[in-house]
Amino acid sequence: MKFFSTLLITLITVSTFAQNISGKAYYESKTTVKMDEIGRKGMDENMKKMIAERMKSYLEKTYILTFNGNESIYKEEEKLETGNSGGMMAMMMGSFSAGIQYKNLETKQILEEREFFGKQFLINDTITNLDWTLEKESKQIGQYVAFKATAIKQIDANDLSMARRRKSDDKKVEDEKEATETVSDSTETKDPFDEIEVPKEVIVTAWYTPMIPIKNGPGEYAGLPGLILELNVYRTTILCSKIVMNPKESEEIKAPKKGKEVSRAEYNKIVKAKMEEMRENFRNSGGRKGGGGHMRSN
Repeated sequence: MKFFSTLLITLITVSTFAQNISGKAYYESKTTVKMDEIGRKGMDENMKKMIAERMKSYLEKTYILTFNGNESIYKEEEKLETGNSGGMMAMMMGSFSAGIQYKNLETKQILEEREFFGKQFLINDTITNLDWTLEKESKQIGQYVAFKATAIKQIDANDLSMARRRKSDDKKVEDEKEATETVSDSTETKDPFDEIEVPKEVIVTAWYTPMIPIKNGPGEYAGLPGLILELNVYRTTILCSKIVMNPKESEEIKAPKKGKEVSRAEYNKIVKAKMEEMRENFRNSGGRKGGGGHMRSN
């Protein structure tokens, strides 16, 4: 009871100022990928490390959440181009990375720009409505007291941004099967798409502060009685590193309009269809490097 009484008093104290609040929150986002899940099984360790280094710029990013009472813009911090486009890998990773995200807490709308294989899309969806459980645990994040909240998020089966290497219930059976396949045909290339799966649900852990009484947070996440300062989803951790409250020159928040408008489910299907096309090209080429041929545009 003491926890909820303290939280209630805090909310009552600061809620009067909520509608007049504006500011910027800077977030450091880091996604971890296990080395044994990079590339195909048996890949040389030096090659894995090289791939991991190339992926680093896509897995470690800085984002800025510009917010007021009901609206916000969440986008990656601008940085100088390195000159290395990354080729196919850049196109793949880019399709799973959100562009500018606009949220309207009053209308529950989220608009998100995405680029996929040279085509621009505008995802028009509703803000993820998670059933948050407010925990008693608290900690200090910078100068703010943050409280813990958890939720279960259901994952769209077509959302390949959440894909992982398929787990085996019996590693010994898997190893024996792999050895048999190698003996029967050492020239056969295993389809890498057979080794991935999308989880049905993931646990979301958030740390929010009632000291900044807006129900907002990084990315698609919102709905807690205070700004989310830290977020842990699957393999991604997002941590707020700096907050600028009520800046003298406030940035205008405008909803993005660039791209073909689709729902999130429709976009996930478009990505899944392209991945299936790539898979078919891989099979037709016998898994030979560079044998996929020209890919059609969706």
